[in-house]
Amino acid sequence: MSDAFAAARPLLDEHAQIEVQLADPGVHADADRARRLGRRYAELGQVVAAYRAWHAAQDDAEAAAELARDDASFAAELPALQEAAAQTAERLRRVLVPRDPDDARDVILEIKAGEGGEESALFAGDLLRMYLRYAERQGWSTQVLEATESDLGGYKDVQVAVKARTAGPPEDGVWAHLKYEGGVHRVQRVPVTESAGRIHTSAAGVLVFPEVEDAGEVEIDPNDLRIDVYRSSGPGGQSVNTTDSAVRITHLPTGIVVSMQNEKSQLQNREQALRVLRARLLAARQEDAAAAASQARRSQVRTVDRSERIRTYNFPENRIADHRTGYKAYNLDAVLGGDLGPVVQSAIDADEAARLAAAGEA
Repeated sequence: MSDAFAAARPLLDEHAQIEVQLADPGVHADADRARRLGRRYAELGQVVAAYRAWHAAQDDAEAAAELARDDASFAAELPALQEAAAQTAERLRRVLVPRDPDDARDVILEIKAGEGGEESALFAGDLLRMYLRYAERQGWSTQVLEATESDLGGYKDVQVAVKARTAGPPEDGVWAHLKYEGGVHRVQRVPVTESAGRIHTSAAGVLVFPEVEDAGEVEIDPNDLRIDVYRSSGPGGQSVNTTDSAVRITHLPTGIVVSMQNEKSQLQNREQALRVLRARLLAARQEDAAAAASQARRSQVRTVDRSERIRTYNFPENRIADHRTGYKAYNLDAVLGGDLGPVVQSAIDADEAARLAAAGEA
């Protein structure tokens, strides 16, 4: 494992340097910097712990092997100590595989009705409730930024900000879990509008964007924006506001359009629209970088084309199936109630396996 020592050494040094910085009160005067350093420190802490555990286990195994030459009692202990050293070496190898640098970020999640008309909009509402309940179980906070309701109470389009309440290790981050949700979600059930009891198939799309932590991270030239204001409307297009409080922002270089009308204030809608625009611009920039990155990056589950059908929700069989990982279970009612953890974990496991395999080929 001398290669593990070589790979870990710079990270151990960085951990020590950040520890010194975090002890400086001046660092905490800049909240954004302190938060970034804290997250990196927590991430590197796993490497430090894994390295120390491996180093101790390796020393124990080597000492026992040396003593076993003269004392048979040590020879009996040697296999268990060698096994412990091998296990800690594997743990160290896993934590040294580069993580997605955005794992600790919060996200903006968008659900859009697709094929299937009102049934698709109702399914989009089911997905929204599923994510809100899952977030609640995870201890995250949620905020509906924008929602366009359908006539029957579903959603044509809804955007939600999902945030961790406290900073923690990257693997517990919101993006670390929800990044796998992007794609086409297919539902099979008898729609409420179906009088003959026939099963229909419809779909809704989910987009997930890592949220920009501070405005300076994604620079937006005001000259690149076209901002239109108009009166907000509800289901069926009826006006629900007598002032031009709704805002539509078009980013001219990319053609990205963001509309907001949930807030009563034009200024608030504008700020929320810029928040979503920054997240989309960051995601677009990362997609471009990922396309040119190493095979390890491309192999991750998160890079699956968002237009791909990723999951099927079959109501008659109470079945949920993830087509990327092969996960299948017959507890759809529980999943829609927020028990999404095992489904997400199947994607996390597949992602880790792909990263480990890519690291082994490097």
